[in-house]
Amino acid sequence: MTIRHVVASALALAALAARAAEPGTTFSGKAFVDFTYRENKDNGTSAAADKSNGTSFDIKRFYLTLDHTFDEVWAARFRTDVGNETNGKYDVFVKNAYLQATVAPELVLRAGSADLPWFPFLEDLYGYRFVENVLDDRVKLGASADWGLHAGGKLAEGMASYAFSVVNGRGYSDPTRTRAPTVEGRVAVNPVKELTVAVAGQAGTLGQDVVGTKTPRNATRYDAVVAWVGGPLRLGVSGLLAQNYDKAIVTSSTAKTDKSLGVSAWASYNFDPVAIFGRYDYFQPKKDTTPKLKDSYFNVGLDYKAAKPVDLALVFKYEQVQSGTVSTSNGTVGSAVAGKNGTYQEIGVWGQYVF
Repeated sequence: MTIRHVVASALALAALAARAAEPGTTFSGKAFVDFTYRENKDNGTSAAADKSNGTSFDIKRFYLTLDHTFDEVWAARFRTDVGNETNGKYDVFVKNAYLQATVAPELVLRAGSADLPWFPFLEDLYGYRFVENVLDDRVKLGASADWGLHAGGKLAEGMASYAFSVVNGRGYSDPTRTRAPTVEGRVAVNPVKELTVAVAGQAGTLGQDVVGTKTPRNATRYDAVVAWVGGPLRLGVSGLLAQNYDKAIVTSSTAKTDKSLGVSAWASYNFDPVAIFGRYDYFQPKKDTTPKLKDSYFNVGLDYKAAKPVDLALVFKYEQVQSGTVSTSNGTVGSAVAGKNGTYQEIGVWGQYVF
């Protein structure tokens, strides 16, 4: 029996146990699904290496969560993540597995694999994670959770908040130990309830500081966002600057240093039960070494709240990569032909089910 089967069996037992669990135990889940038609083209021709072209039904992510509260201080969470990660096959990961101590609203401590300060925070402001990852995540500059120690809390009666993590640096799917941890932090203020202004930063060796591997350089990433979430309206602009965010640079003293720049803007308006939304991303993954390599992405959609736990969204996505290729959550987009462009487009229905 493989680890995947063991995790799946344990999850099934946990689901059965949750039904008869003591009052402090809850069981929940979330699924992201889609039925779409997709094209990924290299210089106008379908990319032969991309086996996802065409029409299909897909379960992008499936989370199952077991939460237990011991008392007013101590709690624990176990969350699995089923995702389509490798060659169209589904993998099972442990995304969250942590013990939590709530000392006060100003200080909540977690040990284990827990959410990192930036991605989940930005996803809550954006509101359409089931349609697309936020910018940093879409272009694979980091992870949403990792193994380590985490702290956070709310200050000034909720007008400010912070989060700080010291982690392995490889993400929740790879718990490999490292000799030098990665640190990530965020501070946010809410001058009024609806307005959020936040900055974040990360520094480390991307989890590469292991026995037998030298890491003469650090990778850093800086993020910022200004967002309005009030009533039916969501508006936001986020930006990123990443330096040497590449394993090949971190592990070499001779590779050329580089930086990545990106900006994302989104808007949505909820007419209840229908909402309209749109987003635009601009990204330069190698601004110093390959300045002509540019990625432009947008999506537009119509979301219908079919029931309280169900969202169904009709969406069109389009992306163009100039003068090279970029690895994204939608596959490798661009062209292998020097100086040419590649495009990705997808249209269909995306859905979210929460229980």
